[in-house]
Amino acid sequence: MSVRELVVLGTASQVPTRHRNHNGYLLRWDGQGLLFDPGEGTQRQMLRAGVAAHDLNRICVTHFHGDHSLGLAGVIQRINLDRVPHPVTAHYPASGQRFFDRLRYATAYRETVRLIERPVDADGELDRAESYVLEARRLWHPVESYGYRLVEPDTRRMLPERLAEHGIAGPDIGRLKQLGELNGVTLDEVSEQRRGQRFAFVMDTRLCEGVHALAEGADMLVIESTFLDEDIQLAVDHGHLTAGQAAEVAMRAGVRHLVLTHFSQRYADPTEFERQARTAGYTGELTIAQDLSRVPLPKRH
Repeated sequence: MSVRELVVLGTASQVPTRHRNHNGYLLRWDGQGLLFDPGEGTQRQMLRAGVAAHDLNRICVTHFHGDHSLGLAGVIQRINLDRVPHPVTAHYPASGQRFFDRLRYATAYRETVRLIERPVDADGELDRAESYVLEARRLWHPVESYGYRLVEPDTRRMLPERLAEHGIAGPDIGRLKQLGELNGVTLDEVSEQRRGQRFAFVMDTRLCEGVHALAEGADMLVIESTFLDEDIQLAVDHGHLTAGQAAEVAMRAGVRHLVLTHFSQRYADPTEFERQARTAGYTGELTIAQDLSRVPLPKRH
């Protein structure tokens, strides 16, 4: 049975707090596991959330600030310690190669797993898996930063009542799918397009074209909302978003499920983020991320 869910490992910006670990997010996508922005303490949070090193297929780092990458050393070493039986691919800004190298080889350990380095240096497609295409877009932060987007290819949904009307059954359904036409009946007559799911991950950034491109039509958007709207100047100064800005992005992009995260330590009450997101006009499903929570992707249309 396929599982598509977000496992939240940490939600703090800059520094961990008593209730929030540094960033860390695992996306379970069918049989794949994509780990985004492993901050300090991610390895322990994985243990608490029931996430094993064997679950990881990709690591995607948006940028090399510590709260998004200091956990790389421990995660990479754990992958090797546990002898993960498959290669693991790492994506990160190419300009931060020296930081990746330092974290990868921070201490002595025995390498037992093939770690494929796929640095990002431009917008566009990064890789293709069986059930998704991974893309990246440049964001606007004091250091080079990229957001990530998974796009599932569209498919066709066969309509049983129309198949029955045309007398198509059994092996003929497969032949029709393959050929596009069978005995004068076209695929369009007995099926409809099923839109693939889309997942977007946007961390530290000011508003920019990349934010909107990543969010467009996403079934789930995980996006930073470091500050509340009354502190918008702080957000601009430090290269971040407010709750209202993030919600407005989601509203304009037609996002089905908005996940706000990456909260400044100055705020103790997370319910204010939800209130400001709703005030900004977002009416879809909304989650204020909490450490160790699990958020399922919306069901397909």
